[in-house]
Amino acid sequence: MEKDWWKKTVVYQVYPKSFQDSNADGIGDIKGIINRLDYLENLGITALWLNPMYCSPGIDNGYDISDYEQIDPIYGSMKDMQLLIDEARKRGIKIIMDLVVNHTSDKHPWFIKSRQDRTNKYRDYYVWRNPVDGHEPNELQSTFGGSAWEFDSQTGQYYLHQFSKKQPDLNWQNPKLRQAIYKMMNFWIEKGIGGFRLDVIDLIGKNPDTMQMANGKDLHRLLQEMNQQTFGGKNLMTVGETWGATPEIAKLYSDSQRHELSMVFQFEHTQLDQQDGQGKWSIKPIDSGELKKVLNKWQVDLNKTGWNSLFWNNHDLPRAVSAFGNDGEYRIESAKMLAILLHLMKGTPYIYQGEEIGMTNCPVDSIDEVNDVESTNMYREKKNKGISDKEIIQLINYRGRDNARTPMQWEGNREYAGFSSQKPWLHVNPNFKTINVADQLRDSNSIYNTYKKLIDYRKKHLLVVEGDYSLVNTSNDVYAYLREMDGQKLLVVANLSGKNQDLKLDYGIQQPWISNYNVEKINLDDYKLRPYEAFAVEIH
Repeated sequence: MEKDWWKKTVVYQVYPKSFQDSNADGIGDIKGIINRLDYLENLGITALWLNPMYCSPGIDNGYDISDYEQIDPIYGSMKDMQLLIDEARKRGIKIIMDLVVNHTSDKHPWFIKSRQDRTNKYRDYYVWRNPVDGHEPNELQSTFGGSAWEFDSQTGQYYLHQFSKKQPDLNWQNPKLRQAIYKMMNFWIEKGIGGFRLDVIDLIGKNPDTMQMANGKDLHRLLQEMNQQTFGGKNLMTVGETWGATPEIAKLYSDSQRHELSMVFQFEHTQLDQQDGQGKWSIKPIDSGELKKVLNKWQVDLNKTGWNSLFWNNHDLPRAVSAFGNDGEYRIESAKMLAILLHLMKGTPYIYQGEEIGMTNCPVDSIDEVNDVESTNMYREKKNKGISDKEIIQLINYRGRDNARTPMQWEGNREYAGFSSQKPWLHVNPNFKTINVADQLRDSNSIYNTYKKLIDYRKKHLLVVEGDYSLVNTSNDVYAYLREMDGQKLLVVANLSGKNQDLKLDYGIQQPWISNYNVEKINLDDYKLRPYEAFAVEIH
């Protein structure tokens, strides 16, 4: 296996519950994924990140795990899982498992035993504290709203939960817990997986007493130990979810000399539409200049000592074309622009299911249509503060996690978009009749075929993987950059706005090998970019 293969790969993220249902129960499953492997192979995908499919009560759609070594029956069996790993391998696709080790479900046997009394050996697998003056130990807040401490009357102490109270935090200071986790990781590695995506991994070094949760002082020591005892030296791909990472912190994770992770997800660009410091539900328009500045910063700062992950969206974020493009009049153009801009940068690109066909956010009219625990908690909190239904639903339609989780749109002429023959667990976006895989496979000019072309180009041109990156000076709304290697030059230009923009670069007349408008030749010395226009040219 080629060393650092993950630098050349393009990863496709599957949200199993919404990808493909094979047994007509309205829930996506493992056999459904197996049935679509040929589709992914055709697209050019070489790694598949799967959201959690372990046994789980499903309070947080599988991120509350009750058994790490069993597949939840709603998705299939361990036998199905092994078949998926083997069938994917035959097509040159590696399976990346989602590793959730900051917390478990409160139904996990470890937690059930932990809460029985204060002296059992599992007590210290979790974080327990005495009440202070009859109240919570301190002011720590949960990401999902309310206190991060939950009182347990059986033993008279509070336990820590940074997410739902049904997701108690594991105590990474306990060496016995760490060994149990490493054993579980090796169990999966032995099954032949290609690596792990590590959920909220920047939280495992937490110190709840000083209220430092992300990037705690022990974090990197713990990751180095994990690397040494599990995936280190096995040429597996590892990507950490790190909401608070700066480029300096990201280098600590992804510098190969430090033996931690292959790369991290950083989310700076996905938070540009939030009011400063006011959290995810406070919204402002994205400024093109800011977006360009952030993406450029990560390209430049991680250049020599780290590695970038490149993504627009995932299961927790709004749909790419709705957040960064225009999901109305210019949906096709802006979806292609986002693909061209991202996939030719330095780093490993990720495609979230449906992004390759330009799937959009899916508005709802009432809270009864919302499934996501984070959105429903926020709804209750804001209602209690007297905020109107209309305003809250508007926020959910803009940023709620269900937007990304509606079923994959395979076909336009079948009920439920060809995802299932039965009513799915979550509503299908009604626009599936015009936005679906079947139509795009037939159209050589589709968004899907833009993605396919970009993936193919990356495979054939080492320049995209290893070449130098530099920003080209343009107006705020235009993002242009060069990739250079061994005398080869690739120029990428993208209009981030819905307005015409002037472009003046000293490269004369060039012929783009990819563009999202029908153009044969472009005079780069003086060119008017149309709304969301993007192209790439090899400069000779």
